[in-house]
Formats: sequence, C-alpha cells, structure tokens
Amino acid sequence: MKIKIFLTLATVLICGSNIFAADEALFPGTKRNWKGFDDYNFKINVGEFGELYCRVVCPKDPAPGKPWIWRAVFFGHKPKAEIAMLNKGYYVAWIGCTDLVGSPQRVTQCNAFYKFITEKGLSKKPCLLGMSRGGICSMNWAIANPDCVSSIYIDNPVLDFKTWPGGFIKVGRSGSDWNSVMHSYKFKDEEEAKAYKGNPVDAFKPLAYRRIPILLMCGTGDKIVPYEYNGKLFFERYTAAGGPVTLVLKPGQDHRPHSLKNPKIIVDFFLNPPKTSSVSETTYQGNSG
Repeated sequence: MKIKIFLTLATVLICGSNIFAADEALFPGTKRNWKGFDDYNFKINVGEFGELYCRVVCPKDPAPGKPWIWRAVFFGHKPKAEIAMLNKGYYVAWIGCTDLVGSPQRVTQCNAFYKFITEKGLSKKPCLLGMSRGGICSMNWAIANPDCVSSIYIDNPVLDFKTWPGGFIKVGRSGSDWNSVMHSYKFKDEEEAKAYKGNPVDAFKPLAYRRIPILLMCGTGDKIVPYEYNGKLFFERYTAAGGPVTLVLKPGQDHRPHSLKNPKIIVDFFLNPPKTSSVSETTYQGNSG
C-alpha cells in the first residue's frame, strides 16, 4: 500500500512539473505571478508594427484542448471571471496593440498574436472578452475571423464609434480617441467615417450566420457609451438575424462598474454558452431583478 501511495504521489508531482515545464517551453520572456498564476510577459514581432507586448497567464491544470480567454485592451480590470476560468483550466491572453478602437490595423496585429498562440497548442477557438472600447476591438476581430471564435462576452461595449468616441449621437466627443479612429481607420474626412458600415452594429452578420453565442452586459443608464445606440441596437439586430445573445441589463447603471461582483453568470456562459437568446436584469452586486 505504501509503495502504491508513493508511486501515485510521484506520478502527480512528475505530471504537474511537466505541465509547468511545458508552459515555460511554450512562452518566452519573463515569468511573473498574477493572482497566483504563472504570467508570461514577452513580445512578438508584428511586421510593420514592430514588436508588441503580450501576456499569457497559465492555469495550474490546463483543461483539455487548452481553451483560453482573450482579453481586449484592459488587462486585469475587474478580473474575477478570468480568475475563475483560470481555476477551471483556461488560459488568459492579451496583446498590447498600437490601436485601441478596433481598426483594421488592430485586427492585423491580433491575427499575428492568434497565430502565435494557436501554434503553441492553445485552442483555435478562444473565448473573447471586451469591456468598453474593448468591445469593438473584440467584435471587429471576431467579425474578421468568425470561424476562429468560440463565444464572446462584451460589457458596456462600444459597438458604433459614431457614438463614442465620435460624439455624433447623444454623447460628447472624446477628441484624442476620435483622432485615433480617423488615423487608424485611414478616413479622409468625417463624412467618410460617418458613412462607414464596418461597425459591429452593422457588420455582425458573419457571426450571426454562424450563431456565435454572445453575452452582452449593459448598464441602461450609460452616459459614455449609450446603451440604446450600442448594446440595445446590436441585440435587436443580432437576434433578428438568428444569433444567440444572453442580454444582462443593469437598470439605471452608468458605464462603470463593469462586470459583476459575483462572476457566476459570466463563468457559466463561457463554460456552456446558450444557443438561444434571453434577457435578464441584475446589479453589480448580483441581485437578480
């Protein structure tokens, strides 16, 4: 009996060390600690855009197929859902793109990161996560690569840059961010920008056709990214086209806080994305309505 216990313990230790050794072999750069998990910080070369900073946080016990959460823009903001997914064997990954408003140049940079990550053995269909402007970044990459997506969670997302940062609809303009849109999308003037049909509220059909599940969490009182011209409009159009959306509303809530104090809704969505649409209400504290 003692011999069996010793052999079992030895096997666990060896297998565990192989997991960590495998991650160290996969990802270059500096290994740090993030929330108790190994966090690899490195750069990849993205051609004309130079070297871009990347992070991959590794689970202690990777799930079969090495699934991963791809966070757009705001790494580490309201991370409870990602921590929960790490504990369920998911990796968490991020790239520091030069553009923060979802332009075609950002899609190109994300394509390079996706290629790097998947060639290391991670799943070819990540779960995307985007908050605020991260929403348009996640969605535009997904629209350009609809066969490379498992599911999408977007939170108070920018889904039409004419609202934010453009300020053409309801809210004021964010000048520096609008300049970034004009530059990175290469618009010759504002009329061309206003006529653009590549925002997620217009260009969603490749995802709806493939019935990619989306968790859409929105504060109905958002004064920065107005719900009625972003999340609400997207929900109506995406569901009408046959795409499944789990819409979670926070009645009267402004743009922040994002996510939920208890991330169960988000975790359940990632683990088992619904194939049909639904609408529910909650608060940041998690009180159902």
